[in-house]
Amino acid sequence: MLRVFTDGASRGNPGPSGLGVVIEDEHGVRLRAFHRWLDRMTNNEAEYHALVDGLKAVQDWKADSVEFNLDSKLVVEQMNGVWKIKKPELHRLYEQAKALANSLDDVVFQHVERERNKGADALANMAIDEHLKKPARGSVSG
Repeated sequence: MLRVFTDGASRGNPGPSGLGVVIEDEHGVRLRAFHRWLDRMTNNEAEYHALVDGLKAVQDWKADSVEFNLDSKLVVEQMNGVWKIKKPELHRLYEQAKALANSLDDVVFQHVERERNKGADALANMAIDEHLKKPARGSVSG
């Protein structure tokens, strides 16, 4: 069994965005963690990108079950078929996430409080911070 925590962050809505993913085994041992810069997008788009990256990351593990933990109630309820997807940009990401989820044997999407998602949140913010700190191309420091 794998436990995956995903988070997307956006500074502004839309704004500079990043994602973070933490993958643990059933005992809470961290197996992998990563983050990625996403460019400019809404927070909901960033949340979906984080989920898609998490789904891609667990494909090779061939786990009996995978539990995805997100602090985005919107994404969880949409993935569970409870809420409708109104925005076309989210529908495309939903379809990608659903296709990846369907390739897993047993997958669960559940909402967790931000407090339980600190690792993925910190990674998502790290992705933004690292990108924003890079000097602009062609700039000269003096």
